Amino acid sequence: MNSKNPILLVEDNELNREMLIRRLKRAGLEVIWAGDGKKALELMVSKLPCVVLMDMNLPVMDGWTACRHAREDDRIKHIPLIALTAHAMESDRLNALEAGCDDYATKPIDFPGLLIKIEKLTRA
Repeated sequence: MNSKNPILLVEDNELNREMLIRRLKRAGLEVIWAGDGKKALELMVSKLPCVVLMDMNLPVMDGWTACRHAREDDRIKHIPLIALTAHAMESDRLNALEAGCDDYATKPIDFPGLLIKIEKLTRA
């Protein structure tokens, strides 16, 4: 990944968040994080991350709503969004795509697969 901008991880579960941050940093990536959708939108505007890994079940503002808002905001609508969710049904994947996500990953996360998705979406 050749972007100078960080990855934004949006995850309210501390154990999941710390594990993903550790693994992303070990893969050589800069990571910033938010614990809810509202803070995620603020960081998207201020930090312009190269990609957002968005948990969908969040406090304050859920990931579905945050993704829809991101797609309506000209300042950040170009930022790739990857939904992270425990919901693994095909309808859940379609809902994530309808909310504006570019891709979808189910929990528990297949980390090598997630890195491939990140690489694909951040290729310059």
